Amino acid sequence: MMKTFSDSYPVWFCDIWGVVHNGVAPFPVTVAALKRHREAGGTVILVTNSPRSNVGVEKQLLEIGVDPASHDRIVTSGDVTQVLMKLHGGGKVFHLGAARDHSIYDGTGVERVSLDQAQAVLCTGLFDDLNDTLEDYEPLLDDLKRRGLSMICANPDKIVKKGDRILFCAGKLAEMYAARGGEVLMAGKPFAPIYDLALAEAQRITARDIDRPDILAIGDGPETDIRGAADYGLDALLVAEGVTDASEGLYVAEAEVLRAVPHARIVATVHDLAWM
Repeated sequence: MMKTFSDSYPVWFCDIWGVVHNGVAPFPVTVAALKRHREAGGTVILVTNSPRSNVGVEKQLLEIGVDPASHDRIVTSGDVTQVLMKLHGGGKVFHLGAARDHSIYDGTGVERVSLDQAQAVLCTGLFDDLNDTLEDYEPLLDDLKRRGLSMICANPDKIVKKGDRILFCAGKLAEMYAARGGEVLMAGKPFAPIYDLALAEAQRITARDIDRPDILAIGDGPETDIRGAADYGLDALLVAEGVTDASEGLYVAEAEVLRAVPHARIVATVHDLAWM
């Protein structure tokens, strides 16, 4: 009998937006596969560049309709960001982003303050990602640079697909700030701290040591999910229906990603996370 990915990789680090849901509704096939992996004895850690805390993301998933039985734990960029806010923000930060992300401050003791009081800037995204343009932010970014404020980027993603729309994320504003010479501190994928936290959570849940060959990273973002997995030494499953364009076929999509991330260890490229 052919081994499945569930047999080969007992622990899955799975991206959320673009893989589990599209920002509006769940992908039923993916949710079913995650549940089946857990029912077979596997562990699922959802690893997301959401700037919200894991509590905030869990609430969002319930609102969208994602079955909580699909995962053991959620690890977010917001969780890592909370540490950066304390270390670099001195407890007072200016918030660049939507009010829906305010849960990231819960329990941290960090204050949201005006620019004149801020010791750093926390960027969780655009104030209004449905209506704002990137040009709207150029004066603010120029002002931040003049003040010499470091930007803590809570979400390295540059774009996300919501339904049929492409929206800009915090990573795009961070890129624009870095181009001005501003200092940017990144949380989330593709950087190691979020994988360290996910690994620690998997080991806590399973009560055993977990080697990296036991982990499969699942995602749709070349510069976040796939590069992050490659840099961390993980095999990856590319889901080519989120931000990765599969309009010319899966082979072409995988080849494009490998050109961008030549050290990626992609074990398969799929349209969705059907049971394998």
